[in-house]
Amino acid sequence: MTATLIWIIVGLVAIGLYLSWTAGRLDRLHARLDASRAALDAQLLRRASVAQELATSGVLDPAASIVLYQAAHAARQAEEEQREVAESELSQALRAVFGEVEQVEELKAAEGGEEAAGELAAAVRRVPMARRFHNDSVRAARALRRHRKVRWFRLAGHAPFPMAFEMDDEPPVALADRPGT
Repeated sequence: MTATLIWIIVGLVAIGLYLSWTAGRLDRLHARLDASRAALDAQLLRRASVAQELATSGVLDPAASIVLYQAAHAARQAEEEQREVAESELSQALRAVFGEVEQVEELKAAEGGEEAAGELAAAVRRVPMARRFHNDSVRAARALRRHRKVRWFRLAGHAPFPMAFEMDDEPPVALADRPGT
């Protein structure tokens, strides 16, 4: 009787330790998810800010400035539910304005244009990397949260189910191939 009780206690302790370890792992995944979302938000904000600054600099022609400014402003002001659409529209506006190498060369020829083109190229290149990193974190957290033990013992607590950030983040060809940062 005593030996059976000891084995039951050892089994319960082992299960408790395993569940605790799984909960800790899930917590670390959620922390990584929060960090990756913050990094993505920062890169999206940087891209929109650079685009908006460039649109108001007077370097671009008026039509391109208006298109770029409106898309960047909409991306910066978008509510969370509309953010993916607004960011996709900014990507489309960037491709429309900087779709050809000649347009980027004109920008670089203007005063301060070389620096602006480099900053925009860096911002445009970092968004897809940040989005991929975030979506990888989402995928890992979702995979763990789908396990029965996590659902049955409610190890995720009240944390919302992680959602991927899906948007059109294809950079303009003329900016994507620029060397630099």
